[in-house]
Amino acid sequence: MTSTGRLPTDNGDQPRARLLELVAAIEPWDGLERTHLRTAARWISSGAPLHRVRKPDVPATHLVSYFVVLDDTRGQLLLVAHRKAGLWLPPGGHVEPGEDPWAAVVRECREELGIEATASSVTGELPLFLTVTETRGPGTHTDVSLWYLLTAGADTITSYDRDEFDAIRWLTDEQVLDEPAELLDPHMHRFTRKLQHARAGGPSR
Repeated sequence: MTSTGRLPTDNGDQPRARLLELVAAIEPWDGLERTHLRTAARWISSGAPLHRVRKPDVPATHLVSYFVVLDDTRGQLLLVAHRKAGLWLPPGGHVEPGEDPWAAVVRECREELGIEATASSVTGELPLFLTVTETRGPGTHTDVSLWYLLTAGADTITSYDRDEFDAIRWLTDEQVLDEPAELLDPHMHRFTRKLQHARAGGPSR
């Protein structure tokens, strides 16, 4: 995918250019992700503010880093029961002004799970997936989310942020896909299929 539109000429040029590179490097899994990638590139190029400055919805669209933790030995993914969303999601959070999305992963992983972020060999420190999603509940807004893949043993995660999450669960790919879609992030099934494909080393679709 190639980005369209002209980069703004303000002091945010460098982070925007970096973000556009990240977006352009993601191979779309399906037509919806292709649409989301185009939407994200237009948003970044437009000069619109990228980062949340006031909870929960200012500005109305802002950047998020998700991270899916994979236990390679057990073949299980970590999901968290997010209190505000009322859904099972990957951990993650909003990217702060001036912060690289991968740095947000490192920070949020430490804050939410109490471990250091270790990038998966499947993706390195690059996002595998991108979504553009309108949130549910009060303060509805749009999250432009970069999905990263981390590796960690399930036994290394002994605590989590109980202010953010009610519980955590480790599920195999098939168990995730068997979960009712309405209980999960709306794109979790699609991400899981893309991850299965990436781990199998399959060609881009």
